[in-house]
Amino acid sequence: MSTTPLLPVPHVPARAVTARPTLAVWKFASCDGCQLTLLNCEDELMALAGTVRIAYFPEATRAVVDGPYDVSLVEGSVTTPEEVERIGHIRAMSRHLVTIGACATTGGIQALRNFADVAEFRSVVYAHPEYLSTLDRSTPISAHVSVDFELRGCPVDKGQLLEVLAAYIQRRRPRIPTYSVCVECKRRGAVCVTVAHGTPCLGPVTQAGCGALCPGFARGCYGCFGPQDSPNTSSLADRLLATGMAQDEVMRVYRTFNAASEPFRRESERHEPADDKEVRS
Repeated sequence: MSTTPLLPVPHVPARAVTARPTLAVWKFASCDGCQLTLLNCEDELMALAGTVRIAYFPEATRAVVDGPYDVSLVEGSVTTPEEVERIGHIRAMSRHLVTIGACATTGGIQALRNFADVAEFRSVVYAHPEYLSTLDRSTPISAHVSVDFELRGCPVDKGQLLEVLAAYIQRRRPRIPTYSVCVECKRRGAVCVTVAHGTPCLGPVTQAGCGALCPGFARGCYGCFGPQDSPNTSSLADRLLATGMAQDEVMRVYRTFNAASEPFRRESERHEPADDKEVRS
């Protein structure tokens, strides 16, 4: 993860409680999918708008209300020097800061740069890489400032997002499960795709939240919600190898949306080709 020290959190002066708490939504390096999840709440969004004051949300409105903000939702990872400074300012303006999505909580798909030579990528992709200012690693928001709650998913689940917002409005802890997708499979009555068909599936090590969407359609879990609270990644990797997957294939299944999360990163490196390990070292 990033070696950038955590920025201090300045004290936000207390103010009189308003009728509606203020909500701000911020974007860093991401695809906007988690912000769209909030917009896709449709009927629930109308009720939410009546409960909170949306003070800053460029994806939805050009109106801006100055901070401080009661709750800030942050989507995206930190990938540039400017973003390191910007997240410090956002933290200073926010009473509660909640990161939403795989990018903000683990570095996202762009954290694949953490296993490669970013300078080489720049030289191949950009005609003038000298104009590009970027960090060697994509890091979660928590690598730079303190975070009050992390909501997983790529993208986040609508129901879980509404639960988190309701929790902070009601001044309680969000009720978000940390068990595995396998529990959701059982509740849904889905047949285990690995046991029944030998299909590779990350469900046993992935946190619940999607309702077992992929296994429900006879597909293996891709790990969109990151590692569950006690993932046995090595045991699952052994099972994947037993189904006929090669070492490099096991490495790749752990390097998707949450590649930089510690359990997935550690397990993927265990199956990394020797040549790649030498290059990184």
